[in-house]
Amino acid sequence: RGGSRARSLWGRVAHDRPVMSQAELDARQDSVDRLGTFGQGVVFLGLLFHAACVILRGLSAHRFPWGNLYEYVALVSLVAMIVATVVLTKRKNRIMWPWVLTPVVALLFYGGMKLYAASAPVVPALQSYWFPIHVSTVSIGAGFGLISGMCSLAYIVRMFQPVGEEHGIVGKIAGPLPSAKRLDRLAYRTAVVAFPIFGLGVIFGAIWAESAWGRFWNWDPKETMSFVTWILYAAYLHARATTGWKDQRAAWINVVAFGIMVFNLFFINLVVSGLHSYAGLN
Repeated sequence: RGGSRARSLWGRVAHDRPVMSQAELDARQDSVDRLGTFGQGVVFLGLLFHAACVILRGLSAHRFPWGNLYEYVALVSLVAMIVATVVLTKRKNRIMWPWVLTPVVALLFYGGMKLYAASAPVVPALQSYWFPIHVSTVSIGAGFGLISGMCSLAYIVRMFQPVGEEHGIVGKIAGPLPSAKRLDRLAYRTAVVAFPIFGLGVIFGAIWAESAWGRFWNWDPKETMSFVTWILYAAYLHARATTGWKDQRAAWINVVAFGIMVFNLFFINLVVSGLHSYAGLN
């Protein structure tokens, strides 16, 4: 009789334990959701301050605020953050915020510390109505490209560290990531937008070049690397739709495109001289 009572009590505890565990998991998830909502609110507040800084910069200079490398970095970062607020609003996508904020904060920090230039009128070569059209279009494409590149990088990490099989230091990084399918979809959708907009920006630049220098194309280092970036985005989208290439291979092409874009932004602007040497550093 005592044994049956003990078994009955153990059975009741064993039956109740999963319920308690599920309740604890739900409570923990609610806590994580609240923390995520708070964090996203802080990001939105930072985005407003970021936008205000860009606008005030333009007002102080009495022109569009992207006339030198410092301002261009601020603009691309702002576009990337605006894109991120749209594509990362869903709860399952919020975990990508650290992956987006890391390059954005790095860009802003480096821009503020090393690229700052006092507010001033643009150089005569940039005083054209094509200036805001070309630069803003390329900036929007680059902002989408940043989000797409980071999603592809996260996708590659997730593919090497499948859900439930994470291990090592990389496994700790991959653990919170969404599924590979979701990351691949985010990368593809943002690249679909980045490709035509960035290409349109290159075309606008060619039209401006014809009016300013008498030639549509000069094979200037920045022109060339921008064209290579656009070709890589085309290659990524093609590979993404090709059997046998649509997984890690396509993702690597997208990551390389993002890397070339960063290389073009800093190395070409700061080290290589050319027709686009308008960094504006003091």
